Amino acid sequence: MDDLSWMDAHEQAELVRSGQVAPAELVEAAIARIEEENPRLNAVIHPRFERARREAAEPLGDGPFRGVPLLLKDLACQSEGDPYHCGSVFLKNARWRADHDTGFVGRFREAGFVIVGRTNVPEFGLTITTEPIAYGPTRNPWDTQRSSGGSSGGSAAAVSAGLVPVAHGNDGGGSIRIPAGACGLVGLKPTRARVSQAPDMGEAWMGATVQGVLTRTVRDTAAVLDCIAGPVPGDPYVAPPLRRPLAAEVGADPGRMRVGFLDRPLLGGLNADPEAGRAIAATAGLLAALGHSVEEAHPKALEEEAFPGHFLNVVAAGTARDLAFWAEKLGRSASEDEIEPVSAGLGAAGRALSAADYLASMEWMYGYIRRMSHWWSDERFDMLLTPVVNGPPPPLGYLSDPTQGLFRTIAMLQYTAQFNVTGQPAVSLPLQWSADGLPMGVQLVAAYGREDLLVRLASQLEAAAPWRGRHPKLAATR
Repeated sequence: MDDLSWMDAHEQAELVRSGQVAPAELVEAAIARIEEENPRLNAVIHPRFERARREAAEPLGDGPFRGVPLLLKDLACQSEGDPYHCGSVFLKNARWRADHDTGFVGRFREAGFVIVGRTNVPEFGLTITTEPIAYGPTRNPWDTQRSSGGSSGGSAAAVSAGLVPVAHGNDGGGSIRIPAGACGLVGLKPTRARVSQAPDMGEAWMGATVQGVLTRTVRDTAAVLDCIAGPVPGDPYVAPPLRRPLAAEVGADPGRMRVGFLDRPLLGGLNADPEAGRAIAATAGLLAALGHSVEEAHPKALEEEAFPGHFLNVVAAGTARDLAFWAEKLGRSASEDEIEPVSAGLGAAGRALSAADYLASMEWMYGYIRRMSHWWSDERFDMLLTPVVNGPPPPLGYLSDPTQGLFRTIAMLQYTAQFNVTGQPAVSLPLQWSADGLPMGVQLVAAYGREDLLVRLASQLEAAAPWRGRHPKLAATR
């Protein structure tokens, strides 16, 4: 059934509820799609087909997404018995397999999803393009010579190409929003701790990392987050409770919002990409036409040049710990040819930090969070509109270049990591397209804990400027 490829998760689940399709049929259709398209994409690196077939044939309960196929990102998300390599040659050589489900994976299962595989990631999620040495590059379905973004690039390419309607992703500096923007998807980074990361961790990167999904519709994003959100006893902190399920916010009147927009980089003296600027201008115009108050404005804290250095200290310390953790698990350290230069360099930088250095960066970050929050509280803005990255999806190799890649990454990564640090929810929406027909995601950022406002506004924009009819040429026909 070819039409299944472009149905969202709600539509597929309704087919099962109404008895028109069995879960096993949905799973077989996803497997067929993966087998046909994945050789050109390299999005799914660990197929899980036989286990998925067995699970689809078993009772799945009455979860809202009963029988719907799902892909998991191969990072910070373990599924018992399956390979878990985090994009690293080190873990691949060890043939490491998970011995348990991460907590929210159990929630995916309770919702009725059937896991059909695991997706490609850059090593340890440390960059915004998915081109690991361990598994090779994932290709963007809209142009297979372009990056699918990162670090959830495998998941984004898979959903964009119609392999599955939903895939897991996580975000420590933009890793849901950036691939969503590159691949024409909805990618919402929830509030810090909205989804528990038990039992594997309490927090990572000073609480910057969060779990979520990539989808093609706002309603899928909202309803799936309802399924996986919620604290677990022992979590170090929890997100503010939502007033009602996010699914109930889809289509709800957002009222007249006060929206500030930013259309240019503020750090490093960089120039704005003209296509990114045009995308923001067009979206600001759409928001104004919908009755919102729109003005050029942004939090002054976004201009603080010290931010990248302090954030890098946190990431470097986290990388050093990751490498030490896996050395302890595997009983040996990685050899030089088992770890990529970016990971090795960040690990070395992390080991060189003193405890006092790390605490100084944490203290600076806590002050930064307070300075940022004033724009939403004291200046009474409801939403910030920005590009996701400073430009269209770049060619493969552009961000992974051994000499220029890091500088190019910093130049593009201007708008997302700040909100991982502040813990605020932010969403990438596929509202704009480049002159070459490439997706140009735009970002909306709400105040801490206000995913409800994001979903209301995102669904209003989706209704005003629908994107579901646009599919990548790679997978437009069968």
